[in-house]
Amino acid sequence: MSEAVVRSYFEACTSGSAADIAHHFTEDAAIFDTNHAPVVGAVTIGDFWTKIRSKWVGARWIVDTYVGDDHVGAIEWTMTGTDGDRPFAVRGSEHYQFVEGRIHRIRQYWTFDASAPGSELIDYDYSSDDRFA
Repeated sequence: MSEAVVRSYFEACTSGSAADIAHHFTEDAAIFDTNHAPVVGAVTIGDFWTKIRSKWVGARWIVDTYVGDDHVGAIEWTMTGTDGDRPFAVRGSEHYQFVEGRIHRIRQYWTFDASAPGSELIDYDYSSDDRFA
């Protein structure tokens, strides 16, 4: 059930209204993210995501993997879009907490340069990690 909520939330972030997005959250939900100040409240979260989406042409969020149960979950995701005429992809991961079938908390653990989407995580030395060689 929680996986379906997350996937539906991502679809709403891609093409839904602020109310469609807010519907996925508890009233006092919060998103904690290393890229910006916490976003608190379902209505505020819906408004926030519609503003984020409007920054890029064709912005689309996709859940790549999901692991979890009805209380907690973790995902890896991809966001694609176009910045000017340059297509890009940003990848990230998030941890979720659910209450009564809705998202209560999201914690995001990635940082990127919004002026250069697709630039990968900031301050991560990919050249020293054999997984990315």
